[in-house]
Amino acid sequence: MQPTVVLISVFAIFIPALMLPGPDFVAVVRSSMMRGAVAGLLTTVGVSVGLGIYATLGLLGLSAVMIKFEWLAWTIRVAGGAYLVYLGVRLLLTRPEAIEMTTEGSAKRGNPLLFGLGVTLTNPKAIVLFASVFATSVTAETPDWLMATMVALVVASSLVWYSIVSLFMSSAPVVRAFGNARHWIERAAGVCFVAIGGRILVDSRNPLTP
Repeated sequence: MQPTVVLISVFAIFIPALMLPGPDFVAVVRSSMMRGAVAGLLTTVGVSVGLGIYATLGLLGLSAVMIKFEWLAWTIRVAGGAYLVYLGVRLLLTRPEAIEMTTEGSAKRGNPLLFGLGVTLTNPKAIVLFASVFATSVTAETPDWLMATMVALVVASSLVWYSIVSLFMSSAPVVRAFGNARHWIERAAGVCFVAIGGRILVDSRNPLTP
């Protein structure tokens, strides 16, 4: 598979998933609202580092498995594809909801960078999502430079998106306006997840398909 196709496949899933309001989004907004834009940006750095760690673990784990155990690599690809289809269907069926501005812990005190890192690393869905995302394109032949590029783009995308969130979405009216668009973001993400997950399941009929 060409590097450009690999990157498009991965980030067609990751970018919509990144934009969906979740614990990371809430952490950045709460830090910005309670302690200012600088704290929000530090929380953004923490969140981005956490996502980079999960992306690295996901890539290294999949790469090692695919080199040693072809049958297990095939199983992971099938499971990843099925999980993406499942997530996509759930997003397509989700009813519009307001963004719930609560997280475990407090953004009022402590280091905002560590706060963002902690919120991301304690979200168990993150590593499952990354394993599913990278299962779309990672093979035993995937070069190290391409995997490093994917991790770098994950961190860069997170920094850009959550910096925007911190600087422009820290006020309640803006958050409510973004909440109105959330439903359509979920629909778009759902379509991407189902399409790419379905492609993985179709390709998995041949275990050697990269």
